[in-house]
Amino acid sequence: MLPDKHYLMIPGPTPVPPAVFAAMSRPIIGHRTEDFAAIHKSIVEKLQAVFQTQNEIFVLTSSGTGAMETAVANTVSPGDKVLALVTGNFGERFAKLARIYGGEVDEVNFGWGKNVDISVVAEKLAQNQYKVVLATQNETSTGVLNDIAAIGALVAKTPALFIVDGISGVGGAEIKVDEWGIDLLCTGSQKGFMLPPGLAMISVSPKAWPVIEQNTSPRFYFSLPAAKKSYEKWNTAYTPAVTLFIGLNAALEIMLQEGLDNVYARHQRLARATRAAVKALGLKLLPEESYASPVLTAVWGPEGIEADKLRSVAKKEFGVTFAGGQGILKGQIFRIAHMGYADKMDVLVAIGALEMALARLGYPVELGAGVRAAQKVLLD
Repeated sequence: MLPDKHYLMIPGPTPVPPAVFAAMSRPIIGHRTEDFAAIHKSIVEKLQAVFQTQNEIFVLTSSGTGAMETAVANTVSPGDKVLALVTGNFGERFAKLARIYGGEVDEVNFGWGKNVDISVVAEKLAQNQYKVVLATQNETSTGVLNDIAAIGALVAKTPALFIVDGISGVGGAEIKVDEWGIDLLCTGSQKGFMLPPGLAMISVSPKAWPVIEQNTSPRFYFSLPAAKKSYEKWNTAYTPAVTLFIGLNAALEIMLQEGLDNVYARHQRLARATRAAVKALGLKLLPEESYASPVLTAVWGPEGIEADKLRSVAKKEFGVTFAGGQGILKGQIFRIAHMGYADKMDVLVAIGALEMALARLGYPVELGAGVRAAQKVLLD
């Protein structure tokens, strides 16, 4: 392998476009200046287009988990009833955050690799009055895409706030904040937005503000009322990651120039190609294809071969990094991301490396079968 010749096929951090690196390499500017305010305003307007919302959007200097904690800290007070819809590791994280802030959490676990059952949500909402409903758009740990529109339609009939973790989905899977009744949407910079880690974004609906302002949980750095005070002047409550803001503005420009419909179609095409390749190699997908993620493919390890051993060979010998399993799936699955700054050739390189790693470990693979299956999809 050549030095520094690597292919990153994990669900964050994802590859960063050269134009974004170029933007971030410019001389730094002050964050209390008109120049920064203009960039901040431009970012929010572009994010509103991606989120499909007229709501305020706050850009925080933190990881995506910071946006999740912001959502919970500003809406959940001790004793509040919270419905947490869990389909994997990050759904469990949302529920854990709500418990940390004193919420009385009704956690419904649909199983790792399964999606949210809408009929169960309808039943829960009919029988209980919740203050907050937590859901994950794209469950990164399992490659499951949940039906946020259907959940939102149910929650909208109740007083509850609908809070969505869109960290790994937004930017690769369509989201419609206003139409789907999402009161707070959380996302992060290092996945579909094609940036290094370090920024989180959160939108807030008019329905959410009275709850936020009356919430009694302690908050300081993650205070949305504090963020709102600076928002009118296109400033931030505390020092932002200025360089990442500049990079985000450039990344959003790339997305909007491509066209959001084209962005989503590209991710769907890459997902179909990856799944076709995996099946052609005789491997099994974790989630059913009807609710499989467009930005990530989760695959069971092959019979008799540890998934992490397969990942190790792919990385060390062929320079391609796949993600491993998390939580109860650790060591059992591997995950191939096709997210953000990803295109046809990234998938073909990844599948080629997967084939060679399987062959190296003695798996009865027909070299070229997966690549050929992917090529057929990509040529459609």
